[in-house]
Amino acid sequence: MNIKNSVAFVTGANRGLGLAFARELVARGAAKVYAGVRNPDGVDIPGVTAIRLDVSDPASVAAAVAQAGDVTLVVNNAGIARVLPSMLEPGLVDMARDIFETNYYGVMHVSLAFAPVLKANGGGAIVNVLSDAAWIASPLLSAYSASKAAAWSFTNSLRRELEGQGTSVQGLHVGFIDTDLTQGFDVPKVQPSEVAIQSLDGVEQGKQEVLADQGTRAIKAGLSAERAPYLAGV
Repeated sequence: MNIKNSVAFVTGANRGLGLAFARELVARGAAKVYAGVRNPDGVDIPGVTAIRLDVSDPASVAAAVAQAGDVTLVVNNAGIARVLPSMLEPGLVDMARDIFETNYYGVMHVSLAFAPVLKANGGGAIVNVLSDAAWIASPLLSAYSASKAAAWSFTNSLRRELEGQGTSVQGLHVGFIDTDLTQGFDVPKVQPSEVAIQSLDGVEQGKQEVLADQGTRAIKAGLSAERAPYLAGV
């Protein structure tokens, strides 16, 4: 599909990668860009319309979709990550539930709610922001990794479900992005603008999967190795 003249809805668009998506969509000539955010009053992005949205709340999602019936492109970007020093910490299970509400169930709520809208508007596309953490074992980010692995599986199922209505579904895998979320991590990071550009290029080219940095591409390439990254760690 063409980004120019499309109508896009980006979750978590007030900062980081979501903000980069919103700006790139405007730059590419999208007819309208909606920013789904918890606090619309805090959004001041030229060319972007803010809509109140809590992806973990089905009623909030339904209300947002009702205001955006002209959407042709959905970017499921909203996500959270938290670190525990050990998987044996007593708070892991509760933390995992919180993370899944946003990173997994949030993607489900938004995707399924917008699917009929996209069909009515000619098909369009969905981009689900995933992670290389779906493929590697990391005790520090075990709950986050599990949520992204679940979201990856859902994305692959959703792609097959929606192909009949002409809706493409892209899985966007990326490692550490240089945003507020990764402050304090002394690791190689990719700029959010670069990720948004690669993803939207992929939408226009009909790519089902985009691997947005060198580290992610290396991890994906190694999944079939005898000592795969999820066995050996990174």
